[in-house]
Amino acid sequence: MAQQHLDPTVPTGEALAGYLRAQATEFLRALRLHRETGGASGNGTEDSVDAARALRRSVRRISGSLHTFRPLLETEWSESLQPELAWLSGTLAMEHAYAARQERLLLALHRLSGATAFPAQTAAATPAVSASPAAVVGSRADVAAGSRAAGAAPVPLKAAPSHAGPPPPTPTTDRGNLTVGAAKAGALLERQLTLARTRAHSTALQALGSSRFHAVADKIAVLASEVPLTPTTPLHPLATAAEERLTDAITALPLVTAGSPYNAEALIHGLSPDPSPHPQDAPWHQVRLLLRLHRYAREALHGTGGPIDVRLLTAGQALDRHRDASEAAAAAASAARTPRIAPATAYALGVLHADQRHEVEAARFAFQQCWQKQAVSTP
Repeated sequence: MAQQHLDPTVPTGEALAGYLRAQATEFLRALRLHRETGGASGNGTEDSVDAARALRRSVRRISGSLHTFRPLLETEWSESLQPELAWLSGTLAMEHAYAARQERLLLALHRLSGATAFPAQTAAATPAVSASPAAVVGSRADVAAGSRAAGAAPVPLKAAPSHAGPPPPTPTTDRGNLTVGAAKAGALLERQLTLARTRAHSTALQALGSSRFHAVADKIAVLASEVPLTPTTPLHPLATAAEERLTDAITALPLVTAGSPYNAEALIHGLSPDPSPHPQDAPWHQVRLLLRLHRYAREALHGTGGPIDVRLLTAGQALDRHRDASEAAAAAASAARTPRIAPATAYALGVLHADQRHEVEAARFAFQQCWQKQAVSTP
C-alpha cells in the first residue's frame, strides 16, 4: 500500500499538541501566581484577580480543544478530563459573574432613576451597552412583572411602538416612583448578589483545595509535556466542522427579528411568574459557545499569534453583552419575586428588568449588524 505523505504546511496533530502544551503551561503559571497571591477572590489583589482569570482562560481553551479535536486524542483520557475541566471552569467563573452582575444592575438603577448619588455603589466601568432609546417604553410593560411579584395590582400595559423612533416623554410621576423604589431595590439586589458571590467564593476555595482539583491539576501538568495523540492527521477537517456547526446555529437564529431595534415579543416572558430562563435566549447562548469553540480551533490551527478575525471578535463581544444582560434581567426578575417587598421596590425592579431585556435586544441587533454586514462584504 502506498504511504500517504502529509503536506508539511498543513497543521496536524503536532500543532494541536503544541497548542495544548502552551495552554497547560499557562495554567500552571497562573496556578503558581494564584497560590502566591493567596486566593481567587475579586476582593484580593490585582495579581490574584489576574491569576484567576488566567486559570479560567487556559481551562476553557483546553476543554474546547478536547471537544473539537476529540478524534485526534485518546478517547478514554479526553472523556475523563473534559467534564472535570467544565466543572473547574464553571466553579471559578461564578464569583466573577455575580460581582459583574451586581455592578451592572446597580449602575443601571442609578442611570434609570436619575439619582445624583446611589448608596453602596462601587466604582465601576460604564456598561458595555448603553440604554436603548425605547428602554422606558419597555419598562412600562415590565412594571406589571414586579407588581405581581410584590402582590400589587398589575399596571395596565400599553401597546409597544412598531417603529424605532424616540419614545414619548416619561411622566414625572413615573420618574418619582422609580427614584423612591430604586434605593431599596438596589439594597435588595446588593444583599442577594453579595450573598451569592460570597457563597461562590467559598465554593471556589473549597474546590481549589479539593482532591478533585488536584487530580485535574496533575493531569494538566502531565499535558504540559506529553499530549496523548492518536495517529497524526490534519486539523482542518475538524476545525471546519466546528465552523459549520457555528454557521448552522447562526442560520437558525431569528436575525430578521433581531434586525428590529424593538422586539416586543421578547418582553412578554417578563410578565410571567415563571422563573425559568427566557425561552428566546438559549439559542443565542449556544451560538456564543460555538463561536468560542471556533475561535479556539483557529488558535490551534494558526497559533495564538495568528491573524485576528475582526468579525469573530466583534460578534463575541456582542454575545458576551447579550449573556450579561440576560442574566442581569433574570436576577432583577428573581428579586422582584421576593415576598413582601414594597410596591415601589417592585416597580423599580420591573423597570430594571425591562431595561436589561432591551440591552439583550440591543446586543442581538449589534450581532446581527456585525455578522450580516461582514457576510455581504465577503466575496
